[in-house]
Amino acid sequence: MRNDNRPAGDLRPVSVEYGVQPHADGSVLLRMGHTHVLCGVTVEDKVPPFLKGKGQGWITAEYGMLPCATHSRGRREAVSGLSGRTHEIQRLIGRSLRMMVDLRLLGEHTLRLDCDVLNADGGTRCASITGGALAVRMALAGMVVQGKIPAMPLLLPVAAISAGVVAGQPVLDLDYSEDSSADVDANFVMSRDGRWIEVQTTAEGAPFQPELFTTMAGLATEGIRQLFTLWDTEDTAGQKS
Repeated sequence: MRNDNRPAGDLRPVSVEYGVQPHADGSVLLRMGHTHVLCGVTVEDKVPPFLKGKGQGWITAEYGMLPCATHSRGRREAVSGLSGRTHEIQRLIGRSLRMMVDLRLLGEHTLRLDCDVLNADGGTRCASITGGALAVRMALAGMVVQGKIPAMPLLLPVAAISAGVVAGQPVLDLDYSEDSSADVDANFVMSRDGRWIEVQTTAEGAPFQPELFTTMAGLATEGIRQLFTLWDTEDTAGQKS
């Protein structure tokens, strides 16, 4: 039995709040159980040097965890410098969200996503992708209102979830206690049409059989499909005009 009595294939309670940061071009507070991530987008009227003059935009991400987000205070990376883990997560978020839209439709604009973990209880990178995608959608709608792009581009919804093997049992959406003791830890990123964007899977002690991966992928597919229901409603409160 899991700590919160969830069945193996159940998500933690999920909620989303829009417009949390009125000065952002799009912002979302995503809660998945006790993991809470604030995702804010800033639209910049420029692109990285390697894209200058090419007539296309860019989406990139920064990720950070507040010092008291975990059970023991972590040092701010603004003081200690970015860890390898943070660099890896930022790149994962950016790669995932660039799959959402044809970047040629953005003009020479950069959407810079800031993902700040307010409370961490496992799955923070997945929550950042899921919430960040919703914040990017909100920012793009604002760009239309501001005349920065002529029309809302066609979007491919993106979401992510963790899965793993804990005490020999494949489970979905691991909390911290499960993640820290997992035999296998995996993160799945998927588009709404059922295609994989990225899969990260690690054996935490011993190799695992292929059928366990197949089971985890099936759990993740069903969990992500549930997350895509968040795309069916949108509150643009706080969107810049």
